[in-house]
Amino acid sequence: MNRFILALSFALITASCSVTTPVAATSNPIGSKVGTSSGKCYFKICRNVDASIMTAAQNGNITKVSTVDYKVKNFLGIIITHECIVSGE
Repeated sequence: MNRFILALSFALITASCSVTTPVAATSNPIGSKVGTSSGKCYFKICRNVDASIMTAAQNGNITKVSTVDYKVKNFLGIIITHECIVSGE
């Protein structure tokens, strides 16, 4: 019984999901710069989350955007992290 509880506790602690999806691509060549913007939501309540393309481009000092990816990490629905990843020149 103790092993079952230990295994269940371990599974709950390490249970998380991360999904990265492409959002957009342009005809600009892929650059060496990468910028990110992110924010966290707790119990599906988001406050002051800025995971925008513009903020990610500004954070990476990017003027010509090549690709945009969107990443979501979910930990048991308690903590959800939204992240925008922009690459370009």
